[in-house]
Amino acid sequence: MTTTVEPRFAHRWEQWRVARERTLADPRGWLALVSLDWLDDTPRRYGDLPGLWWQDADAAYLDPAGAALSYEDSAVAGVRRFELVNSGPGVRVTAGDLEIEVARRSGYLIRVHDPAAPTLAAFRGVPVYDPDPQWVLHGRFTPFESPRPTTVGAVVEGLSHVYVAPGVVTFSHEGAEHTLTAFNGKSDDDLNILFTDETSGVTTYAANRSVSADVAADGTVTLDFNRATNLPCAFTDFATCPLPPAGNHLPFAVTAGERTPYERE
Repeated sequence: MTTTVEPRFAHRWEQWRVARERTLADPRGWLALVSLDWLDDTPRRYGDLPGLWWQDADAAYLDPAGAALSYEDSAVAGVRRFELVNSGPGVRVTAGDLEIEVARRSGYLIRVHDPAAPTLAAFRGVPVYDPDPQWVLHGRFTPFESPRPTTVGAVVEGLSHVYVAPGVVTFSHEGAEHTLTAFNGKSDDDLNILFTDETSGVTTYAANRSVSADVAADGTVTLDFNRATNLPCAFTDFATCPLPPAGNHLPFAVTAGERTPYERE
């Protein structure tokens, strides 16, 4: 598509892009990851990381073993237990300049965020398609009778994630109707949709991209594919990102949003 872009539309998109890249450049964000280790039931050290780490069926554990570690701004003085929701957000333990993330992805893992990470130092932004208002599409959200736990695969072989799907989003493109399963977003009136399309593995990251859906009170939805983003796994091998639900492949090329990162070219 070739479209005349109003300056106001382009300016708002540029503000979004700058904020997005600023988030990616966070010194303890996804690009700062330097390792990922899966815990087992034996307390032990992992590389040069301080402390002893292990898990059981319910929780992960940390014994500082004399090391200076902190959690939520308090020193970890003895064995600390972390019981987390599967596929949910992790927690951070601080060790000097490092942050050690504890997360649950079926089993428990630890991964290190280092502000001196080579990937972070080499970051030079994200390739994107030019903004195009024709990729702002409108549709409708249809909630399920009750939210459905939905199991999806992951970029890590053998791993799966379970998310709650509140319903589906239906929209039309070039005369055809398409339906995508949606997950809960960051707010009550926001949905998150994982998808692939005919650019996946060609000009965009093969495994997945994500787009937010703003839902109005009457159930109408706005999908701005100009703001379709890569998941962390597009930038680092130390992420365990989910794959889109079955059926969330669009049979056309979404030439909008973020493209394959420079790190994957």
